[in-house]
Amino acid sequence: MSEITVEAVFQSRKDFLMLTLLNSEEGLKRKIQSAEIHRPGLALGGFMERFPHKRTQVLGQTEMAYLNSLPREKLVDALGNFFSFSMPWLIISKGLIPPPEMLAIADRKKTGIFSSRLSTTEVVSRLGAFLDNQFAPTITVHGTLVDVYGVGLLYTGKAGVGKSECALDLVERGHRMVADDVIKITRKSANYIVGTSSEILGQHMEVRGIGIIDIEALFGIRAIRLQKRIEVEVRLTFWEDSTHYERLGIEEKYTTILGVEIPLVTIPVSPGKNITVISEVIAMNHMLKVYGEHSAQDFSRRLTERLTRSSSIKDYLESDYE
Repeated sequence: MSEITVEAVFQSRKDFLMLTLLNSEEGLKRKIQSAEIHRPGLALGGFMERFPHKRTQVLGQTEMAYLNSLPREKLVDALGNFFSFSMPWLIISKGLIPPPEMLAIADRKKTGIFSSRLSTTEVVSRLGAFLDNQFAPTITVHGTLVDVYGVGLLYTGKAGVGKSECALDLVERGHRMVADDVIKITRKSANYIVGTSSEILGQHMEVRGIGIIDIEALFGIRAIRLQKRIEVEVRLTFWEDSTHYERLGIEEKYTTILGVEIPLVTIPVSPGKNITVISEVIAMNHMLKVYGEHSAQDFSRRLTERLTRSSSIKDYLESDYE
């Protein structure tokens, strides 16, 4: 299970979230094990059933107004019930200061309480984006990722098949490279994945016979981008006469990465074959499909209609004796 300490979040996003620690540093050792964020209004009111206490807890102006309206005895009881659950940490928005009773109980339970000058909505939005990225499923694959006409093409295949050379040629034609050799892929949601380069390699590329080159230094900042949604996998293979390759493209083929299904195009590589131009066609054809145009299926439909019409005319003429 993925996890991150409260201290790590506090140190890395303290300024971004405008956080201030209000009590003991003992709470910094707690671990956050979920990207979910919860506003515990019902829990503070005494309804503890199905209380998701393992999530990050955020208190806004409404929750704080409720706590401040309680007599001291009821306040202590409410906070005692609330902090009887082990929570990773608690953030109070709008720079509001909690009652001393809350800080005292939190210290005993070793739960960190933080104040943020941001609004509740902004705290949830910023922190949620950060935690979603931290807990998102991630893998690394061997390949090359290029932005071609706004479409993220992930090139895969055996070593030496020409992935890097194809990407280099695409960059020369004005397209943008994201990463080469090691691609870090993250699932951002249920239906899309994003690829980035490794921190060590960055926008460097290995070209056999030359060595390591810096794409940004050679072609400028416009030749690279830091991340890109992966929309099509282009699998490069060495040409084999005995292998059957797709000729019509009527039936779509797909591959699954981190549970996300994307189109798969297999391109056989042979001497003299212009993979760069084919890559541009793949990207443009994918966009046509996104817009509802499927060239292969449209051609097949028109051909079927033409054959049906010709057959009907032939049958009519054969039975016409006038």
